Amino acid sequence: MSDSQVPSSSGQGAGGRRRSWAELLAGRVKRQKYNPERAQKLKESAVRLLRSRQDLSALLLEVEGLQCKKLCLSNLIDCGSSEAHANHSSSFIGSALQDQASRLGVPVGILSATMVASGVGQICAAPVDPSHPVLLTVEQRKKLSSLLEVAQYLLAHNMFSRLSFCQELWKIQNSLLLEAVWRLHVQSIVSLQELLESHPDMHGVGAWLFRNLCCLCEQIEASCQHADVTRAILSDFVQMFVLRGFQKNLDLRRTVEPEKMPQVAVDVLQRMLIFALDALAAGVQEESSTHKTLRCWFDVFSGHTLGSIISTDSPKRFFSHTLTQILTHSPVLKASDAVQMQREWSFARTHPLLTALYRRLFVMMSPEELVGHLQEVLETQEVNWQRVLSFVSALVVCFPEAQQLLKDWVARLMAQAFESCQLDSMVTAFLVVRQAALEGPFAFQSYADWFKASFGSARGYHGCSKKALVFLFKFLSDLVPFESPRYLQVHILHPPLVPSRYRSLLIDYISLAKTRLADLKVSIENMGLYEDLSSAGDITEPHSQALQDVEKAIMVFEHTGKIPVTVMEASIFRRPYYMSHFLPALLTPRVLPKVPDSRVAFIESLKRADKIPPSLYSTYCQACTTAEAKLEDAALGVRADPSCAEEPLGQLTAALEELRASMTNPSQHDVISAQVAVISERLRAALGHSEDDSVEIAKVQLSIDAPRLEPREHTAVDLLLTSFCQNLMAASIVAPPERQGPWATLLVRTMCGRVLPAVLTRLCQLLRHQGPSLSAPHILGLGALAVHLGESRSVLPEVDVGPPAATVGLPVPEFFENLLTCRTRDSLLFCLKFCTAAVSYSLCKFPSQSLGILCSCLSSGLIKKFQFLVLRLFPEARQPLYREDAASLSWRPLYLPSADWERAALSLWTHRTFQELLKEEDVQEMAADLELQQDPSVPPGHSPSQGHFLYGIFHRRLQALISGWGVAASLGRQRELLMYKRILLRLPSSVLCGSSFQAQQPITARCEQFFHLVNSEMRNICSHRGALTQDITAHFFRGLLNASLRSRDPSLMVDLMLAKCQTKCPLILTSALLWWPSLEPMLLCQWRRRCQRPLPRELQRLQEGRQFASDFLSPDATPQAPNPAWLSAAALYFAIQQVGEENVRTQLEKLDCEREELLVFLFFFSLMGLLSSHLTLNSALGPLKALDVCAAILECLEKRKISWLALFQLTESDTSLGCLLLRVAPDQHTRLLPFAFYSLLSNFHEDAAMREEAFLCVAVDMYLKLVQLFVAGDTSTVSPTAGRSLELQGQGDPVDLITKARLFLLQLIPRCPKKNFSHITEVMSRCPTWGCENSQLPGSCARLAGSMSPLSCQHPSRVCVLRPSRRHGLSTCSLPAAG
Repeated sequence: MSDSQVPSSSGQGAGGRRRSWAELLAGRVKRQKYNPERAQKLKESAVRLLRSRQDLSALLLEVEGLQCKKLCLSNLIDCGSSEAHANHSSSFIGSALQDQASRLGVPVGILSATMVASGVGQICAAPVDPSHPVLLTVEQRKKLSSLLEVAQYLLAHNMFSRLSFCQELWKIQNSLLLEAVWRLHVQSIVSLQELLESHPDMHGVGAWLFRNLCCLCEQIEASCQHADVTRAILSDFVQMFVLRGFQKNLDLRRTVEPEKMPQVAVDVLQRMLIFALDALAAGVQEESSTHKTLRCWFDVFSGHTLGSIISTDSPKRFFSHTLTQILTHSPVLKASDAVQMQREWSFARTHPLLTALYRRLFVMMSPEELVGHLQEVLETQEVNWQRVLSFVSALVVCFPEAQQLLKDWVARLMAQAFESCQLDSMVTAFLVVRQAALEGPFAFQSYADWFKASFGSARGYHGCSKKALVFLFKFLSDLVPFESPRYLQVHILHPPLVPSRYRSLLIDYISLAKTRLADLKVSIENMGLYEDLSSAGDITEPHSQALQDVEKAIMVFEHTGKIPVTVMEASIFRRPYYMSHFLPALLTPRVLPKVPDSRVAFIESLKRADKIPPSLYSTYCQACTTAEAKLEDAALGVRADPSCAEEPLGQLTAALEELRASMTNPSQHDVISAQVAVISERLRAALGHSEDDSVEIAKVQLSIDAPRLEPREHTAVDLLLTSFCQNLMAASIVAPPERQGPWATLLVRTMCGRVLPAVLTRLCQLLRHQGPSLSAPHILGLGALAVHLGESRSVLPEVDVGPPAATVGLPVPEFFENLLTCRTRDSLLFCLKFCTAAVSYSLCKFPSQSLGILCSCLSSGLIKKFQFLVLRLFPEARQPLYREDAASLSWRPLYLPSADWERAALSLWTHRTFQELLKEEDVQEMAADLELQQDPSVPPGHSPSQGHFLYGIFHRRLQALISGWGVAASLGRQRELLMYKRILLRLPSSVLCGSSFQAQQPITARCEQFFHLVNSEMRNICSHRGALTQDITAHFFRGLLNASLRSRDPSLMVDLMLAKCQTKCPLILTSALLWWPSLEPMLLCQWRRRCQRPLPRELQRLQEGRQFASDFLSPDATPQAPNPAWLSAAALYFAIQQVGEENVRTQLEKLDCEREELLVFLFFFSLMGLLSSHLTLNSALGPLKALDVCAAILECLEKRKISWLALFQLTESDTSLGCLLLRVAPDQHTRLLPFAFYSLLSNFHEDAAMREEAFLCVAVDMYLKLVQLFVAGDTSTVSPTAGRSLELQGQGDPVDLITKARLFLLQLIPRCPKKNFSHITEVMSRCPTWGCENSQLPGSCARLAGSMSPLSCQHPSRVCVLRPSRRHGLSTCSLPAAG
């Protein structure tokens, strides 16, 4: 050791050479023995030294001298140096770092992490662009990319310590740029979460992130060439904060220290939201840096920012937390402040940034969740009332269903308040209701209506006890100092209903409220007639309010034709205002028009009702005469200031242009609802309506032939309609109708209020009187407008298109149908274009529910017109359409400048959904309906009162035919009627029953004509088994439903019509029973497609009748027959025809339990069936089975001693049976009733024949008529054919039947008591003469009558009776009297 020299402090060795750091360490290692503990301490000291050394390049140079210059960081990150790429690859750098780490005795990961962190610091410390303080320059971005490539290599080979890197990085926090941190995350060097969790100070890192995010948001809103980078940075940070800050805690039992990252994430998001809310509260200036920052930050709540995590639960928890913070931030306002100031917090007056934030929060939460969350916050925390109430306004504006949710919640609050006198619940309920009412009647009911509904009846919340009454009036009294005059007026004019014994409470409150109004210089007496008490706006001056009252009164007078009730009441109960303000405003002198207008008519009506003093009226007339004499001066004197008129219209125009700009900008779609709210407010101002006008329009009255608008209304409505058409064209360029958002629905909603009469009047002018002159964009826009107005048909009033006295109103879709005429070529082409536009838009706008929407938004008449026009104009549409030809519908050809209407119409015609509609509707019926149904002279919406000309033609042709029952005459008449039936089946069903019904006269002229044709002709020729054929039956019921569904109450019309059918044309109902299995599905389909209610009651009766018959024939059932009995009997008879012969007798044994009238009717139908079995070869029942059915029913009748003889004595004058049954059975069947009577001869019970006084009379009558039939040759129709003679075994031989009848009478006459002969002479007097060869027959009949007396039975004599002769027809013979 003696030859070793200790180095000097200068570090120089022998020969003046400077020794290296390794040589110095090596010398110490030689002098010291190895000690593991000291080795470990040495390594730790080296690491501390390494970490404390700021200039890592100098340290490496000191360690390795010139060789380490190759590791100089300035060269490593200089990507522009070719030397760096050629000589310093990542592998070389990694190898060099490993060598140095081994020589230093430190981990290579720590050394490399320190080196890379130092490099990042140097890059960020370079001068940056002052306009982008959080972004890297292009040069910095390139250098950082080179450095991170090295770091990625080191990471891949386990030569990089993330923890050390994070710790080193935070030491240079002040110079660190946000983009550099983000790129470390994107290139997987170290994640944002890992980097942020390594920071020692959570509060410090939160503040650093907040500052950088604010700068980033401001730069995003500025015009930046790196907008995609900035948005990606913001999106990644926000997604990480939301995921980590609002993740679901799966293990709530953890006892370890909570993670830092969730706390940091929540802290940053909280800072940003509080900053935004404070800025809004302070009044942020438009386009200031803070405004830009807020606008960008609120965009993070949209779907494109949270796109990749939107499917998780974290965004919803984040939105819920944000909503809570909004509602509870800075709760400095008291409830009393809210009562005074809430009118300033409506949706239209809330800052657009806050309403935009609300709408973004609404996307993630349903209305039920939002209302529930609001309720929870109000119950558990102190709230900021301004934010709470502005949130309520946004809720009712954006969600139509929120109205009912808020009503239910308020009802619960009120119930809780009065149950336990909870003042907080009461305050909350009143504030919420008033705030929601500020948004107008379409968003929420008016405050006046709510107050009347809540306290204006004995069922109100306050009616349960005196305690509740005291609580209510104490609450209202406490509000008085803070109340707006409007609410005090509501409470005074619509006071709570209180019992008489507590009247003093109400009187005290009203006195207090009136005193407060007096202090505010507001007079109850000077309130306007139509002043909206729900509005919290300023009180209008009496003169201004009177002018508005006059305009509204005239409008109501136009709609009703009567003096408004409000005016009549004011003339009595509010006479000071009426005389001092209303009449002077009404009687303002002017030049009277040559044709009296509504104002003149209104004044004259008031004068006739003695509501205008004569002196005042005389003064008015003189002033008008003077004004007429000085026309020019008067015109100048009353002309309004143009600037005053143009200013509201200019504001409306600007608002409409802003809406169109928002529609074409995808990033502005969320502000459309706010823009529409502004348009609604500007529209009210342009039309001169007061805020939140509450006049309800029960029915819109206009003259369809001469529609008229005031100039101001004309201009404002034209602006609206033009804007709607332009918006549709602009939106269609960007997206098809189904993806255009709710702008059209929202804009149309503004037209559905007070301005609706003016809109419909202008549409009448355009479509009915100027249609052919409209351009393609106008036609497209107005067609879409018709669809959206039809979409709101449930809340729109009906339209009267006739004089004021008209009572029939049209729904809005039917109103559009009546505006389209097809009288000229131009109007026909315009009608085609408009129908094509409307139907195409409907199918494109609602593709998933096209059929239902098409039927509800557009009238069936408009669809019929389109089908008729296509078939008429385009021959190719008449060709069969095969399935593969069905096309899909495109909106694009229509909105192009050169719209090809023919191609668009044919495209719509071949559209799949439209073809489905055609399958359900008869196209030919619709086309013919337009040409045959409507008379041009009939006003729109009314059915023609006269019948159809075809029935007159039918009647004249039938009169020209040969009458009689001969074969030739019958065949000729049958052929003619079958042709008529084919014609009717090819015409629209409205030819049978009319196009519409009225409750006062359900049977139309066409119904009367068709019923007459059925009763007089079709009953005899076209009936089948006591019913019409299936085709004509279905056609009638199809027309019945079509006409009924056009009325206001379809069910009532069907019931009235079918009830009339029971007496007018019962054959229609029996036909429906026979064909019900096939008729019912058609009726159900047609009814449910147009109406959601159950089938009408009369159709249900038919169902019940068929069901009764089916149940009756089941083995074990004993159903009760529904009314009417004759319908149940007909249904049962038709069902019996389907039962096998062996089961008929068994099933009919249950008839013993049925009502008498049912059995009688059933016996009649069975007799008709018996005759049909003889008359037709293909009858459902054979003669033997039919006879067996009749016998079984007769047996039941006689067993229960029920009289049935009246069935053989039917006359038209018999209102109980004859009028009904004679209209069901063909005339041929009723003429052959004697044949049926004596076919049952073997089943007559002897006791019944003796018991029934009328039996002998009926039997003789039937015998005489049977003989008459035989003489006329009519019995040949029931004679058995050769093929059936063996089967019948003589049952159908008329000669044998007459012989048996004669023998039956001869045996019966002697046994009958004297009373049974009382009417025989009358019957015999009707006995006709049958020709010259039987001239002695009348005398024989007289002798027969005499022999039938009791005396003739007591003395032997000879009785002369008629008998058939196969050779001569009839002859007389003498037989010994029986007995």
